[in-house]
Amino acid sequence: MIDEADAHTEAPDIKGRRAIITGGTTGIGRAIAVLLASYGVKVFVCGRTPEHLDDALQRIREVGECDGINVDLSMAEDVDRFFEAARGFLGEIDIAVINAAVPAAALADAGESEARYQLETDFTAYLVCAQEAARCMSAGSDIIMIGSMTAVSRGPGSSIYVAAKSGIQGFVQSFRKELAEQDIKVGLIEPGFTGADFQYPEFPPEKQKELIGKHQMLRAEDIAVAAHFMLVQPRRTAVSLIRVETRLDHP
Repeated sequence: MIDEADAHTEAPDIKGRRAIITGGTTGIGRAIAVLLASYGVKVFVCGRTPEHLDDALQRIREVGECDGINVDLSMAEDVDRFFEAARGFLGEIDIAVINAAVPAAALADAGESEARYQLETDFTAYLVCAQEAARCMSAGSDIIMIGSMTAVSRGPGSSIYVAAKSGIQGFVQSFRKELAEQDIKVGLIEPGFTGADFQYPEFPPEKQKELIGKHQMLRAEDIAVAAHFMLVQPRRTAVSLIRVETRLDHP
């Protein structure tokens, strides 16, 4: 008889854990919320648009337990409101997926107020939400930050977004070390070209389906699988960075 006991590592069960997901009403955040809920994680999401929140909650509830709230995380009072509501629903928080972001253009093309809003949402809110999540957590918890491959490619036309995602990349490396002794893990997922309403209007739904079929665009669910992978590792294991790219280059 073959002994396979040492062929596998410990894979913690995430059923019964409690997760917040910012930007959990559309795209990557929604896909993560649906997948985690299907594994028995109790989920609390936020988003900016009521119709997106209602639709997301309906979908997540088909597979698990969830609730959510509409907030604008660029506003400090809305961050407080989100965490207060999340704790009211979940009790404790032991998974935080920090994901909410808005498209951001080239700095030269943005007005000052527009640039400030984009940075408040895509960078400052990430750090503040990660900080607040860590304050709510005990040993055995996980924080996952959703960054972007633009932090690596750093192409023209999106310098504000590049700045934000590059800052998150550096922040996670330091923050992970700061929380390690508390047994709170911090990981970063950097998706490549992923189908979502983030890509509108240049890549409408039918075009996205076409590119996904050609393996030139990722589905949001591909990133959700990476998040799940991070969460089912032994506590001694810190999967600190996952980059998910298309197998073929997109046009």
